[in-house]
Amino acid sequence: MRHRFIPGARGHVRPLTLLGDPVLRAPGAEVTDFGPELARLVEDMFATMYAARGVGLAAHQIGEPLRVFVYDCPDDDEVRHLGHVVNPRLVEADGVVLRGPEGCLSVPGLEAGTERYDRAVVEGRTVDGEPVRVEGTGWFARCLQHECDHLDGGLYVDRLDGWRQRKVMWQWRRRAPR
Repeated sequence: MRHRFIPGARGHVRPLTLLGDPVLRAPGAEVTDFGPELARLVEDMFATMYAARGVGLAAHQIGEPLRVFVYDCPDDDEVRHLGHVVNPRLVEADGVVLRGPEGCLSVPGLEAGTERYDRAVVEGRTVDGEPVRVEGTGWFARCLQHECDHLDGGLYVDRLDGWRQRKVMWQWRRRAPR
């Protein structure tokens, strides 16, 4: 019987970086070393994402301002998408713009209707340096765009209009860990 590798099984759960931490606002550095440290980081990211019950996680969210994200996210047809992208570039975001619920592990417990395209394409590398192209629709497209925003120092709250943004920020200030 062949045993399937489960991402994150050998990783360590790391503390999440929360809204207000400057690392979340820093543009991520390009990864140049595709060695064992990167593989460990990706494993830790999967372990942390699963422990927090997320569908995506950027390196920034565990305090590492590097251009890396992981995902385990369904699309609108419940097809599971599982993987990671190193040095991703959002090369296409198109289709219909939909406002849908969006939350973030760095702003736990809160969500808001956020506008995103319903199709996205990301290109980058694997932990081994191999080229990868990831295409997503629906919920998965939202995830890809969300994680790419993190790597540029952005959060979903930045995409909210006036009153939606004020509401989320007010709720965050009331709930944020001190």
